[in-house]
Amino acid sequence: MSTEQANTMFQGPVIVMGVSGSGKSSVGILLAEKLGLPYVEGDELHPKSNVEKMSKGTPLTDEDRWPWLDIIGERLAEGATSGIVITCSALKVIYRDRLRKAAGGKLAFVFLDGSKELLTDRMGHRTGHFMPLSLLETQLA
Repeated sequence: MSTEQANTMFQGPVIVMGVSGSGKSSVGILLAEKLGLPYVEGDELHPKSNVEKMSKGTPLTDEDRWPWLDIIGERLAEGATSGIVITCSALKVIYRDRLRKAAGGKLAFVFLDGSKELLTDRMGHRTGHFMPLSLLETQLA
């Protein structure tokens, strides 16, 4: 895709979404570079309590996610006109609706998918990330 095509396709904020290990960060960085937009790693916006919970292998509840989604929503609102690329799992419709509302209605989602085998392999080989392989099943569900 040319930069011109990408700029036409993605005007405004973009969420690169998918389960852990799907490549959100890699694709998000490349997409932001291609579009000439700022990039925000959504995992870095998690409250400390969420990171601790996931690090211990405990899945997050909706109540855990609301503050995180609100922070992402604030960033989306800041980039609503100029554009921004943010990574966020956004696995439930209610999460995407909340993000869309925060962005003022105009929000593109890029969904990354992969086989369970591919995701397991990627998560099993990465280091320094708080999301353990044991939580992949809850994300796929």
